[in-house]
Amino acid sequence: MTWKDSFAPLRERGFAWYYAGRLVSLAGSMMAPIALAFAVLGITDNSASALGYVLAARTTPLVLFLLYGGVLADRLSRAVVIQASNVLAGLTQAVVAYLFISGTADLWMVIVLEAINGTVSAFAFPAMNSIVPQLAPRTHLRQANALLSFSRGGMSIIGPAVAALLVETAGAGWAIGIDAATWLMAAGCMSRVRLPARDRSGEATNGMLRELREGWAVFAGTTWLWVVVLAFGALNAILAGAWLTLGPAVADGTFGAAGWGTILSAESFGLLLMTIVMLRVGFRFPLRAGMLGMCCMSVPMLILGVHPSVVPLTVAAFVSGAGLEVFSIGWSLAMQEHIAEEMLSRAYSYDALGSFVAMPVGQVVYGPLGQALGYRPVLIVSAVVFLGVCLLTLTSRAVRRLERVPAPIAEPVS
Repeated sequence: MTWKDSFAPLRERGFAWYYAGRLVSLAGSMMAPIALAFAVLGITDNSASALGYVLAARTTPLVLFLLYGGVLADRLSRAVVIQASNVLAGLTQAVVAYLFISGTADLWMVIVLEAINGTVSAFAFPAMNSIVPQLAPRTHLRQANALLSFSRGGMSIIGPAVAALLVETAGAGWAIGIDAATWLMAAGCMSRVRLPARDRSGEATNGMLRELREGWAVFAGTTWLWVVVLAFGALNAILAGAWLTLGPAVADGTFGAAGWGTILSAESFGLLLMTIVMLRVGFRFPLRAGMLGMCCMSVPMLILGVHPSVVPLTVAAFVSGAGLEVFSIGWSLAMQEHIAEEMLSRAYSYDALGSFVAMPVGQVVYGPLGQALGYRPVLIVSAVVFLGVCLLTLTSRAVRRLERVPAPIAEPVS
């Protein structure tokens, strides 16, 4: 495969506009968490609890409404759902930015607006993931997903640095304002996306609960799907607790915040490099490759517990970032090739619900657990359990033997 073939999805008009919208919105999304954190801390006298309330206000409706978002995205045009969500996200963030810039922000106002923003995200998430097969030919699905991952990886490196600079110079409110502008620009890009009409004949009388049951039937009846989602319920709880909660605490007591930033950047660079590799290299068994890639994440957790040092952690984080990207692309291919298009949004919503629901548990539990038992044993056990869950998932034949679907020769999507 040539480099020209690697960028083939961008020759499809619909995918090119969708990709432009994703790239623009990601630029703002990667800036927003840092800007919002410093903005909230600034009006609450450095209250970490207040920041937690704001973050929970966004996460809770995101989890609660994911299933309904999946139904909506399977009922309506996914391009329209994404466009409307982008507009609403842009408007809510614009109001948040105005409140901080004008100095009139109160905590309750930010909580309400972020709850609205989380609800909007719940309806956008399934559509964003399930629209790709409608925009890119099956022969180019791997390249399409790799290009999307490349933009996400690149912005995860650039966005936080730009946000920190804006917070220090112009102020956090202006950084949030840029995020708002990117959402509105993304909506403009999505307005140029045209999808083929979908045949919904015979489904007009279906109620939402019935469609949720249909989505559940697909989820529960697809062994590899529920096995991997069940595994990620545990894996994400460990990642959120051991790596993202105890990690900064260990860093603060050893090599410092700058070292932790270097380690996280190395993880992003590993992800980005693997994305470039995946533009050219494919695999026959996407979930087998993906779960083996996930095993790599146990190594930096183990090092963090045994001997927290910047150099070995940076190397391990780089490798684990590459492994995470192998799973990300493998999972996208498995979902997009093996789940029927008319059910794909609902399948993604059940996937997200099962994968995300335990993350707050990990964030809440690991702090007290580390203080009671010590960071070292908690991190070492977490690394071993993480690796064990990945390997246990691979004992499922449905996961291990799932193959890529041979791509039919088809006309390009315009």
